[in-house]
This record gives sequence, structure tokens and C-alpha cells, in this order.
Amino acid sequence: MFPTSGPTHGFFAHRCVWVNGPVIVGAGPSGLAVGAGLKRQGVPFVILERANCIASLWQNRTYDRLKLHLPKQFCQLPDFPFPEEFPEYPTKYQFISYLASYAKHFDINPHFNEIVQSAKYDETFGLWRVKTISTSSSDIPSEVEYICKWLVVATGENAEKVLPEFEGLQDFGGHVMHACDYKSGESFHGKRVLVVGCGNSGMEVSLDLCNHNASPSMVVRSSVHVLPREVLGRSTFELAVTMMKWLPLWMVDKVLLLLSRLILGNVEKYGLKRPCLGPLQLKDTQGKTPVLDIGALEKIRSGKIKVVPGIKRFSSGKVELVNSEILEIDSVILATGYRSNVPSWLKENEFFTEDGIPKNPFPNGWKGNAGLYAVGFTRRGLSGASLDAMSVALDIAKIWKEETKQKKKTVAARHRRCISHF
Repeated sequence: MFPTSGPTHGFFAHRCVWVNGPVIVGAGPSGLAVGAGLKRQGVPFVILERANCIASLWQNRTYDRLKLHLPKQFCQLPDFPFPEEFPEYPTKYQFISYLASYAKHFDINPHFNEIVQSAKYDETFGLWRVKTISTSSSDIPSEVEYICKWLVVATGENAEKVLPEFEGLQDFGGHVMHACDYKSGESFHGKRVLVVGCGNSGMEVSLDLCNHNASPSMVVRSSVHVLPREVLGRSTFELAVTMMKWLPLWMVDKVLLLLSRLILGNVEKYGLKRPCLGPLQLKDTQGKTPVLDIGALEKIRSGKIKVVPGIKRFSSGKVELVNSEILEIDSVILATGYRSNVPSWLKENEFFTEDGIPKNPFPNGWKGNAGLYAVGFTRRGLSGASLDAMSVALDIAKIWKEETKQKKKTVAARHRRCISHF
């Protein structure tokens, strides 16, 4: 990689940097996994990260009690297992430590505080132009344009928080926050808290609030699958993976729902209506992850977590539900999920949908046209991201090595011609 100076107009309108390899956008687990794969192949690259650290989602936007929902063997990145002393479900702090060790082991050094403004393929030159705003060197932002043949989008499915609009929320007057800003229920002691959302985050935030003597009401707007995290001491996910080797998806779903009914009982009587599609089929077709219960259901049964239907409107210190019930509340936590931010900066409309997800489903959503790749959009967690990262690194390395070999041949031929003139 070397800086290139040029005229102040046309192709080199900004300070430009040529990258003799791919530009990877995002220094989360997906971007690090691609970088590690390229390092092993000897391919140079640049990772651009808008935050000031790796895995900013994990470091800055997760609650304190968070643990990996799946056993560690399903969450490790390529060629670097978790330490043996780590528990089966590592904490967020252990996972962050693991990622830091991963980056150090493979000597990955992202460019931090580089916000990608746009990335566009220049058909005339056959190159990607990635424009960024950098604040890393001084308080005055500087514009940089990276030029490369390959672009890897590794910003993932959870780059931006989703903030739905609710009637009257501006009149509520109490504290409103997204779950990405929630750390602990300690400051909510004795408070009446409305948790909007019943996914894994909504369930765990509600449980944490209970454990800090708050009074949470959890909004369940639609159907949801709740499964035990373990069955007879074995991970439910691991059990499902094993069964899928021998049984069709619909049959595995039947078994999981039967086991769930035996272990958890009938959750629908607590207001947790199950979807028509089975948990794995729903995950496969719509990307909706089932909730793995780690104690919230017990609090729901005891009434410490109140399950309520959808929201109609807010007013001063209150919320009216769709069943006309009115709750007096002190705070609102929006566990309303995340979305991709790819459409805001990638100037391309063939590979990604309007929602910023590759149009081709797993396992074919990692490669587009003109050197465009995507990692971390499989809706299959860290294991899916790892598989895509390995595919991307190998594919780029194959092309890069062929081109490098051809360039060496060309240089050698020119050298021989020069010698022949003497």
C-alpha cells in the first residue's frame, strides 16, 4: 500500500491510497476473520473501522451480563480456538479478550476512526473507490480515498440500532434508551420499566432488571419461539446440529418443540405465542433467532416479569397497550434490534437488498461481481461468518497470487528485453 499524489480533479480528486489487495470495511469478528485468512495466504489488505477499537458492537453496545448464547466451539474464529480455561459460554469480556488475542496473533492492525462515506465501483478503471472521513490523526477530519480491486463488506447485520416510532413517545417524559446503551439494571432499582421486544436481548434485559429489583413489563408484539438453552446438560443448538445430519429440518423442529414442551411447559399461557413455522425453519427463511432461555421464563411464571401486548400510544408517565390496558412506567428500554447500514454508503444495488442483506441466501451470499464480497450477513452467527470469511480469503488469494505471478513474468520479460539492447 502506498500513497498516490495526483491532480485535484477527476479520478484522484482526493488524497488517494492504493491498496495492493482488498479493503475490508469493519473490524468486528467478520472483518478480523477475513484478515486472518488473507494473512495466512500472504495477501496485503487494509481494514477500515469507524470506531476506535475492534469489535465495537461487543465493546460499546452490549450489556454487562451478556454471554455467548452458543457453546464456544460454535463461536470460535478460523484457526484460533478459545482458551481451554474459558467456560462453555464465555462472557462478553472473555470474548472481547479472545478477539484481541486473535488480532494480535495474526498481526491485524485496522485503521481506526475511519468512517466510510461511500464505496463505488469505477467501471472505467475497473477499481473500487472507497471514500472515508478520518479523525485519527487530529481533531480536524481528513478525507481519504482508498483505491483497490477488491472490496469486502464486513459491517454485518447489526451495524445500526432500530428505533421504531411510537405515538406520543415524545410526551412520555421518562427515560428512553435502546438496549445497545443498556449496561446493567443497577440504576433501575425500584423502577417500573417497559422493555419493548421479546428476543434474546429483551428477555435478558428483563431478567437483569428483575435481578436488580426493578419491575419490568415486556412487550410481546408477535409470536416467538422460546427453547431451553440446554437439554439434559447438552446444548440445544449442538443437539439440533447433530440431528440435522440425519433428519430433515421440519422433523428436527418437531423434536425441538417436543423437548421444549417437556422442559419448559406450555409457554403460550404466559403470552408467548409460538409461530406457525418451527424454530429452525423460521431462522432459515426469515432470519428470526429463537430465544434460548437462561432464566427469564421462571420470572415470567412467577409474575416478576409481566408479559404485555403491543403498544398503542404513550403519554406522560404512561403507556396504553393495544388491549386498552394502561401502565404507569418510569423508563422505556427499546430491545428492538439492529439493521445493516450498507445501503447508506455502498453505491451498488445488485448484490445487496434495500435492507442491506445479500440477495443470495447462505451459502451463496458471500461473493458478488467486480470484486465485491460480503461476510457476516448469513444470519447464522459467528459460525456462518467464519465459513464465509474462509471462502472470501481463499477466493481473493487465488486471484491475487495469479495476478502477482503474471506481473513478475511481465517484469522479468521487460528486464530481459532491456539487457538484450546492451
